[in-house]
Amino acid sequence: MGNHFVHLIADLISLPMPTIAAVTGHAAAAVFMLAISHDYMEMRADRGFLYMSELELGMPIPPYFLALLKSKIPDPKVVRDMVLRSAKITADEASRKGIIDGAHGSAAETVAAAVRRAEDLAARNWNGRVYASIRRGALPEICRAVGLPEETEEERRRCFLRRLSSKQSQKLLLLITYEYLLPKAFRVIWPCLTNTSN
Repeated sequence: MGNHFVHLIADLISLPMPTIAAVTGHAAAAVFMLAISHDYMEMRADRGFLYMSELELGMPIPPYFLALLKSKIPDPKVVRDMVLRSAKITADEASRKGIIDGAHGSAAETVAAAVRRAEDLAARNWNGRVYASIRRGALPEICRAVGLPEETEEERRRCFLRRLSSKQSQKLLLLITYEYLLPKAFRVIWPCLTNTSN
């Protein structure tokens, strides 16, 4: 597997769009890592489980796998049970434990839920660069583990300024200025202008 899989995970984390995994059967070891690398996970409830099989296979778990698990699974005890007991987690358990975003009755329902989520997110029409930047900022441990360089403040500023120059952003800034900043400035300045005691 080697470096190719690390690069695949790094590419997923860097994609300029939301990512959704539809898990329609067992997801063990690297397949589970691939699924959990996505922003959202929908899983089939009637068949399959999430499983880290390395302990039973006598293989060490790569550090970036552990970084993924610790960053994406909210409960450290669940991570412990998955890596040190090779616990098999069903969709219903994974949903209760906050590992997945939805458990569905069949493979078709799982894929349909993933497509619905993708359509809902695509309708938001977010800036892809900004989305990828925020994702990377939210997952610094994973980024370090897969060798992604940290985004500098200068890169964030440039991205913000590019976005700020769009027509949509300019309209929003005008609205904020007109609706919020000018009235506030007027309330501060007007008493100074009308104060005749000086």
